[in-house]
Amino acid sequence: MVEIRNVSRAFGQTVAVDNASLSLQRGDFLTIVGPSGCGKTTLLRMIAGFDEPTRGEILINGQNVESVPAYRRSIGMVFQKLALFPHMTAAENVAFPLRMRRFNPALIPELVNRYLALVKLEHLADRRPHQLSGGQQQRVAIARALSFSPDLLLLDEPLSALDKKLREEMQLEFRRIQQELGVTTINVTHDQREALVMSDHMIVMDEGVVQQANTPREVYHSPGNRFVAGFLGVTSMFKGSVTAIREGRLSVDMGGVTMTARGNGQLFSVGDVIDCAVRAEQVVLFEEDARHWENAVTGVVRQRIFEGDRMVYEVHVEDMNGSFIHVFDHDPGKHAEHEVGAIVHLGWNAESFYAFPVVK
Repeated sequence: MVEIRNVSRAFGQTVAVDNASLSLQRGDFLTIVGPSGCGKTTLLRMIAGFDEPTRGEILINGQNVESVPAYRRSIGMVFQKLALFPHMTAAENVAFPLRMRRFNPALIPELVNRYLALVKLEHLADRRPHQLSGGQQQRVAIARALSFSPDLLLLDEPLSALDKKLREEMQLEFRRIQQELGVTTINVTHDQREALVMSDHMIVMDEGVVQQANTPREVYHSPGNRFVAGFLGVTSMFKGSVTAIREGRLSVDMGGVTMTARGNGQLFSVGDVIDCAVRAEQVVLFEEDARHWENAVTGVVRQRIFEGDRMVYEVHVEDMNGSFIHVFDHDPGKHAEHEVGAIVHLGWNAESFYAFPVVK
């Protein structure tokens, strides 16, 4: 459905996208995620036709679209600033792209009703944008983008202006609508949860470069490099040196303790200085017996934060070169709370301890 071949985009001496490639099947939902300025929106704008690649090819339905202007590409788009016409009702906003594409006027009311019903707003068809809530405006923008049955739907951080609860509700709503219609979708966001919740496929970008592309589950559980591991989730990072390698497991000297890490499919040698990472939900607070854990250390609680559904601890571990480890307790009501200054025991397994080459 969509294929990007070695696409780059430079603005003067600044390379916004550097040699990006991707392939997307019909009906798939892809999210491109990364920090601000990583190139994800520039990549989306090139697919839409608003920017031209400096080099490389973009194909939609097997056709190179280099010479096809944006308005001739069969693409619906939902922007961060929704761009609804304030003087039009919800129904008139949804009808606008149909009129511009010279749809049969007799069919337009039926199509408008269909897509407003899809986003559960048929009862608000006569309201103008200022009479709608933020979430309702989002739904109108979705209906407008879908009303002419585009081949491809592009989403440019459309949920970023919403509050947390509404944003999470709209993530599920977007996904429901996309699956119901089967429309091929590319979403751009800096919100990692949004990327994990909504997508069939996921691309992580940084500094214009695609760092990893895979399913959300694979990217989260098998990060391809240090950046991906640190960007997704709450992750603690450490430096160490490899002292032994056996069957894909690394023994790593962390200062006052030797830990075991997974090789993560990369080549290491004894003596290499490496980065290791563990996610906060993989670290367990235990009482005394360390035999259940391949890695176990003792530390001091330096910070404790109650977040409602979980307690977050920051623990200082002197034996790991004075590092700090973040720990989640997802059932704080059933476990003893640890005060700041308390001595605690932490454990996690080698499978959850990722190793990466140090980027020089």
